[in-house]
Amino acid sequence: MLIFKQSRCIALLVSVILVSFSAISLMNPEGSAATGENVIEMGKLKSAGHESLEPSVPKAASAVYRTSPSSSTMIPMLYTTAAEPVHTWARMVSAGWLSPEKLQRQEAAKTGAVQPKPKAKVTVVKATPSAAQALKKAAKGTTSVNKVKAATQQHPPATLFFSRTKLLSQEQQAEATWSYAVSEEDLLLLQKIVMAEAEGEPYQGKVAVANVVLNRLRSANFPDTIHDVIYQKSQFSPVANGRLKRVKPNADSIKAVNAALMGVKEVTDDTYFFLSLTLAQDLTVHHSRTLLKTIGNHTFYK
Repeated sequence: MLIFKQSRCIALLVSVILVSFSAISLMNPEGSAATGENVIEMGKLKSAGHESLEPSVPKAASAVYRTSPSSSTMIPMLYTTAAEPVHTWARMVSAGWLSPEKLQRQEAAKTGAVQPKPKAKVTVVKATPSAAQALKKAAKGTTSVNKVKAATQQHPPATLFFSRTKLLSQEQQAEATWSYAVSEEDLLLLQKIVMAEAEGEPYQGKVAVANVVLNRLRSANFPDTIHDVIYQKSQFSPVANGRLKRVKPNADSIKAVNAALMGVKEVTDDTYFFLSLTLAQDLTVHHSRTLLKTIGNHTFYK
C-alpha cells in the first residue's frame, strides 16, 4: 500500500511537471522550436478561404497538440482559452490599407480633388484710334441719313425761313431775316419743274434742281416768288417748250422737293445755275460761270 501511495504521488508530480512544461512551451514558442519540438495548432489545418470567414474574437477551449520527433503520433497537451495567433496575424494583415504608399495615394487624390479649376482669362480688345474715328463717322453718317429720311417722309413746311445768304431749317427760324409762305401752287410748280428738268437724273440731282430754285428765291438778283422764279424768261427750257405743263410729278420728284424744303442740300447756297452739256444749245453759263459740281448729266454753277 505504501508503494502504491508513493506511485500515485509520483504520477501526480509528473503530471504537474508535464502541464507546467507544456504551458511554458505554449507561452514561449521560440523555446519550443529551439528544442526541436513541433507545435501544431488545429486552426492552421483549415483552408485559406475558411480562415477569412472566421471571426476575429478569441475562441474558447482550443486544443493544442504536440508531436514527438520519434513518432508521428499527436498527443494532446492541454486545453486553453487563449486567442489563436492565426486570427491576430490575420487582423494585422487586414490593416494593410494604412501602409505609407496607400496613405500617399489618398493624400494625392484629395489634393487633386480640392485644387480649384483655373479661371478663364478674359481678353479685352481696345479699339484703335482710327477704328474709333471710323465708328464715330459711321454714327454721324447714320444720323444724317436718318434726318434725310425723316425730312422726306414729313409733310413739307408751309413757311420757309431765309437769312441773307442761305435757306434755314425749321429749327433755325430764329436766325431768319425774312420768311416765305409756300402755297399749294408753289409746291406743285416745284414738283413739276424738278420732274421736267431731272426726270432721268439720280435722286441727288433732283434735290439739287429744287435747291437751285430756292437759292434764286432767296437771292435779291432773282424774283421773289417760286412762280416768278420758274417762269422767268429764258431760264428753264421746259417752260419754253411746254413740257412743264405736260409732266406729272413722280414719287422721286415729290420726295426730292420735300427734302429740299426741309433743308436738305445737295449743292451749296450760292448755286444758281445748272445745265446739261449734252442737250444745252446755249453754253454761255458754262463759259461765264464757275463750275461747282456735277451730278448725273447736270453741271451746277454759281
